[in-house]
Amino acid sequence: MTDREEIKAKLRSNFDGKIVRKDLTKKIKEGANVPVYVLEFLLGQYCGSDDEQIISQGIEKVKKILADNFVRPDEAQKTLSVLRSKGMYTVIDKITINLNIRTDQYVADFSNLGITGIPISSEYPEKYDRLLCGGIWCIVQLEYVFNEQDKHSNPIKITKLTPIQMPHVDINDLKEGRKSFSKEEWIDVLLRSIGMEPDQLNEREKWLLLLRLVPLVENNYNLCELGPRSTGKSHIYKEISPNSILVSGGQTTVANLFYNMNKRTVGLVGLWDCVAFDEVAGIKFKDKDGIQIMKDYMASGSFARGKEEKAASASMVFVGNINQSVDVLLKTSSLFDPFPPEMATDTAFLDRIHCYLPGWEVPKFRPEHFTDDHGFITDYFAEFIRELRKSQESDALDKYFKLGKNLNQRDTIAVRRTVSGLVKLLYPDGEYSKDELEEILRLALEMRRRVKEQLKKIGGMEFYDVNFSYIDNETFEEKYVSVPEQGSSTLIPEGMCNPGQVYTVSTGKSGMIGLFRLESQLLPGSGKFTCNGLGSDREARESTQNAFNYLKVNGNRISQSISTTTKDYIIQYQDLQGIGMTSTLSLPTLIALCSIAIQKSTVSSLAVLGDISVSGTVSKVENLANTLQVCLDSGAKKVLLPITSAVDLGTVPPELVGCFNLIFFNNAEDAVFKALGVE
Repeated sequence: MTDREEIKAKLRSNFDGKIVRKDLTKKIKEGANVPVYVLEFLLGQYCGSDDEQIISQGIEKVKKILADNFVRPDEAQKTLSVLRSKGMYTVIDKITINLNIRTDQYVADFSNLGITGIPISSEYPEKYDRLLCGGIWCIVQLEYVFNEQDKHSNPIKITKLTPIQMPHVDINDLKEGRKSFSKEEWIDVLLRSIGMEPDQLNEREKWLLLLRLVPLVENNYNLCELGPRSTGKSHIYKEISPNSILVSGGQTTVANLFYNMNKRTVGLVGLWDCVAFDEVAGIKFKDKDGIQIMKDYMASGSFARGKEEKAASASMVFVGNINQSVDVLLKTSSLFDPFPPEMATDTAFLDRIHCYLPGWEVPKFRPEHFTDDHGFITDYFAEFIRELRKSQESDALDKYFKLGKNLNQRDTIAVRRTVSGLVKLLYPDGEYSKDELEEILRLALEMRRRVKEQLKKIGGMEFYDVNFSYIDNETFEEKYVSVPEQGSSTLIPEGMCNPGQVYTVSTGKSGMIGLFRLESQLLPGSGKFTCNGLGSDREARESTQNAFNYLKVNGNRISQSISTTTKDYIIQYQDLQGIGMTSTLSLPTLIALCSIAIQKSTVSSLAVLGDISVSGTVSKVENLANTLQVCLDSGAKKVLLPITSAVDLGTVPPELVGCFNLIFFNNAEDAVFKALGVE
């Protein structure tokens, strides 16, 4: 028996009537605009067999039921007319039941049919309580009897109602059924239930797709996924669960999302388990305080409107497209760049995101990525996921591990919630080993660290503690977790650079600290000095001219082979992180000129800090801690630092200082000698 057949046999014996072949859903869904969960309920009823003939007959039966009984809003009057002429008719519609207190009677409202206040027996709301909580899809037998004597009475009567959506899920059945599957088999079942084929995915891709489900099983969970198009980022929140809503276009109001003061009604966060924003670039609040209220809600699960505070449990999901490669984004800005500017630079908002899912690692979906095999009926799947929201597993990691000291309170909450969500999804029966929990914990730490790494770029030293780790309770061994893409973001190469190439870190025009590269050329000539890449920046040009003037006067003291009369110098300046050119260029320019003149490279992996005046006076480094953090992010291992800045090292975290070989200099000539490794 193959793995697939074994899984199918286990599904049949443990979850019979709750599974469906997903290719049948695809076949009919393409031609019928009905919710997936309605379709799969019918397929589960009529196609729950392996006999191709029964399946074929079942499909025809489902198509006929949908054609004859599914009510389309634009054909509501036609359906009512058929009901009147036949006297009886069966419809498929979304039914909501309310209690009319004045008449002490339950009444039903039909969503697509557009009729309201139809009397219904009290047995249905008592048996299926979800009819009272937002409504469910049902197959309803209707009768039409017009009473001539009492023309005010409603001629439409409900004779029988059968819920299509699962009216109730017994979570204990699920826990018991889960025991029959291995971890790998259960992951495959979950992925096939959302329509994906696990055999086409590697281990990492499977985990990333599972992470998309965490906002549906965890209350108040904030997830962000940015990546290329066609990776199915919004599919789960739109198609898979009737308990989540996808806000397309991005524009919304506080009244719509949180609370309508005029109507005194709670918005989307009170009605849905998960609110997903499609295309984050377009998120826009018509109200000025929209982002502030959203921040409050994302942090605490509550928000204040008017005189009272309201609580809700909906998770927030932000999905959008990255148009550049990740490497480019990491070098030039941050991975939150696709967000609107007011969000992309607001560290308080970004810090509330629990998980940044790397969408660029999810494959672009092709037809073979969609499964033809068995998975849970979508509605059963959505309902047991909803049921799992009621339990909490955020303390699951305490049994085996402790979190490292670099995680602050927000980091800890984020990691615990991700662990809780994945544990509930994969091990609803609560049975897992230490290794299985460690696998989940490492993933949770990575997803939160990705948020923290970007906060560090945007907000500086406030977020410097990104070296996330966890400690084994038995062995006390501390293990660190990194993010894969950070390795590729080092801009200062290891090893020796070419002569005339210098890297410096300082404040750019935008006020942000960034990395700049100088590349030099030496040509026979008459002592001309040309600077490219500075544009019309007068301060930057003056700074570079200071360096050349200093070299003219003091060049011979540095080296007899430096000539400022028989050679021409050309330096190309590059702003590597797009923050605007710096004007702190005298010292790096002097080092670059000397390096190319004597054809000697700077020492390996060096970042030059500080500056000199026209007379050679050394100025100290402003904002030393943040500047050193940028050096570390850029890949520097050695830092050339003015001795006057030594006094400020006390403001820098010791872990950061320990990352470098610090080389102190006293004056301009000392800086040149030490940068070039000349004693």
